[in-house]
Amino acid sequence: MAEPAEATSSLLLFDLGKVVVDWDPIRLYSQLFSDRSEAEWFCTDICNLAWHTEHDRGVPMAANAQPLIADFPEYESHISAWRTRWLDMFDGYVLGMPELIADLQSTGARLFGLSNLPAEVADETFDAFPLIRTFDDVVVSGEEKVVKPDPAIFQIALARMGNPDPGNVIFIDDREENIEAAAALGFEVHLFQTAEQLRAHLIDARIL
Repeated sequence: MAEPAEATSSLLLFDLGKVVVDWDPIRLYSQLFSDRSEAEWFCTDICNLAWHTEHDRGVPMAANAQPLIADFPEYESHISAWRTRWLDMFDGYVLGMPELIADLQSTGARLFGLSNLPAEVADETFDAFPLIRTFDDVVVSGEEKVVKPDPAIFQIALARMGNPDPGNVIFIDDREENIEAAAALGFEVHLFQTAEQLRAHLIDARIL
């Protein structure tokens, strides 16, 4: 009987938010507004992801809040809460991911992170979710001043990983545009939906 094929890769590059940790701003704003529809409006029209991306790009959160506060002074406390109550946007780890990560680490796979994340909240986020600190390294966009899907941040990640061939790295992210950018650079990719689906993918790839 033929021996099973060798694993195609033992290098994995993970997004963090909505892949490893369960992050969603509506979770915080549903606490601050009595009506969920108002919370959804606020996260769409005021503190939206386009605005937050500037934090991920390295703009200080307090400085980025000031123009919004000037435009919407009645929501000053809500806008400021994006920073002051940052951890209230989280609800633990994504279901099944701690077990999957432990299984990967037990095989000797090397795990890295590549996250659009403000530099000023990185340490408190990692302290709150210490599993992240078990990764070999994590590239934080706010520290690098460049965000996914810009190809430059993938090159930074490769350099931090020791410059492997991108084809030997599996990149896992929940956003299609980031997956497409990584695939264009030659990475193996997986569009994340659930830990169960990712596990099946890694079994098929003989990583697990």
